[in-house]
Amino acid sequence: MKPAMRRAFVAEPPPQYLKRPPAVVDCSMLCAVLFDEAERDAAEDLMAGHRLLAPTLLVHEFVNVALKKLRRGLPAEVVERALADFSAHDIELLPTEALPQFELARHYGLSAYDAAYLWLAAELRAPLITYDQKLGQAAMSHLRSLD
Repeated sequence: MKPAMRRAFVAEPPPQYLKRPPAVVDCSMLCAVLFDEAERDAAEDLMAGHRLLAPTLLVHEFVNVALKKLRRGLPAEVVERALADFSAHDIELLPTEALPQFELARHYGLSAYDAAYLWLAAELRAPLITYDQKLGQAAMSHLRSLD
C-alpha cells in the first residue's frame, strides 16, 4: 500500500513586508549621508525603500573613515555625530564566506573588503549600491552574469 501523499505548504509574509526589497549598501553610500557629503541627497534617494544589508565589516570600515576624517581636520563633534547616526541606522549586518570573496577579489582586482560587498549582493541576488567606481563596475558585470 502506498503511503499517503503529504500536503506541501508555502508560507509567505503579507504583501506589506515585500515593499522593502533588499539592497546591499557599502560604506561610500553611508559616508555620503552621515558626513553630509555632496552626494547626500542622491544617496538617500538610492537607499530609500530598501531593506539595507551589508557585510559585518561595514562597522570597521565606517570607523576607519571617521578616524581619517578626524585626522584630516573634520571637527570631533561632526565625526561623533556621524558615528552615533551610523549606530542608529537600520542596516542588517551579515557574515561573508572567505573563499568566494577571495575569488571575486582576484577575478575583478578588488580589495577583499569590496569583494565582500559584491559576494553578499550576489549571494542574496540583491542590488549593490555604491559610489565606488571599481566596485560598481565589477558589480554590474558580475551581478548580470548570475543565472
